[in-house]
Amino acid sequence: MTATARPGARRAARPPVTCIGETMAALVPEPAAPLEGADHLGVRIAGAESNVAVYLADHGVSARWVSALGDDPFGRRIRGEVAAAGVDISGVRTDPHRPTGLLVKDPGTDSTRVHYYRRGSAASALAPDLLDDDAVRSAGLIHLSGITPALSPSCRDLVAALLEPPEAERPCPVSFDVNHRPALWPDGTAPAVLLAFARRADITFVGLDEAQALWGEQLRDAAHVRELLPEPRILVVKDGGRAATAFDGPRAHTVPAPRVEVVEPVGAGDAFAAGFLAGLLRGEDTVRALRLGHLTAGAALRVTGDHGPLPGPERLAALLDAAPEEWASGR
Repeated sequence: MTATARPGARRAARPPVTCIGETMAALVPEPAAPLEGADHLGVRIAGAESNVAVYLADHGVSARWVSALGDDPFGRRIRGEVAAAGVDISGVRTDPHRPTGLLVKDPGTDSTRVHYYRRGSAASALAPDLLDDDAVRSAGLIHLSGITPALSPSCRDLVAALLEPPEAERPCPVSFDVNHRPALWPDGTAPAVLLAFARRADITFVGLDEAQALWGEQLRDAAHVRELLPEPRILVVKDGGRAATAFDGPRAHTVPAPRVEVVEPVGAGDAFAAGFLAGLLRGEDTVRALRLGHLTAGAALRVTGDHGPLPGPERLAALLDAAPEEWASGR
């Protein structure tokens, strides 16, 4: 299947989308308040790639999450929650020597800071040997993010091994969400590394503000980002809560984001990527795939965690078919 294929086989017969990357336990003050004064911390899970896998499963797409977890309570909790969402976790390794990664949220008045405790984690030891795992070799599409190459040299080598072969030599297409996390790149190599990976993917997702922060303010709009990244067969440029533009070969399609009452933005980018990929795999055209991306992102925006419920099937179908003015209003 190529990156722009519109498969006609029954959904159940398609190879799974395999999402590769770290998921951590997340400690969150409850109720939301600055960490230093919090008396209670709730335990959740947080991971960009497993978020994508869970939302794909919500859309009825066969999804697999591949990673490594410690042989500890956090690791077992993560396994259980991701599996309960309908995601295949058969490719998740257990590392008896390294812990499951951890993050702690520190909500503030204007934003939420995140403190990471992931150095030396089980997932940071992932390496190119993962490509020999059947969970990767049997994939119909592989989804990665720019978080993984920041975790360790071996993780960077893994992403390079997945993206370096020419498109014609890959066993399946590769989707890459730039997902820049500045705190994970203290050595300043993020712009060059993420640009190289973004150019090699079959499908690339990047935010306009993210592209500007990485590669320069001269990238004033989606068209300028396409000039910088002409190689991906499909490039999706997200402009915050305003719109998203997909370049499918030489064609550009822009769909405004519908109005959403935002509770917390965490996880919305992962949800958008999952919705867009689900649209492509369901055979939708590019505009409808963008709409499905927005609708899936809206599910994440309406909740305090990374995962929110999708609209029911009838409501989802009505929104995908809505006239432009109805779509923009979010009605």
